[in-house]
Amino acid sequence: MLRRYAAIIFLCDEPTGALDYNTGKNILKLLQTKCQEDGMTVVLITHNSAITPMANRVIRMRSGKVISNTINDSPLPIDQIEW
Repeated sequence: MLRRYAAIIFLCDEPTGALDYNTGKNILKLLQTKCQEDGMTVVLITHNSAITPMANRVIRMRSGKVISNTINDSPLPIDQIEW
């Protein structure tokens, strides 16, 4: 029997950029929940390095090249992150 699995990936480019602080935190909490509880992949691009502690992996780029690739074994809940 052939099984098919659908992969869901959210690609988010500055998802909090034009939002107020509280709405931004709500969006990040939703994305974190989708990742942790529903097993979905979230790729978030941002200039806001203060939110990186919520990520499982942080890839930093400069001039189109990867300059670091860090795995975070203990991501923080968005409620514990301030910016």
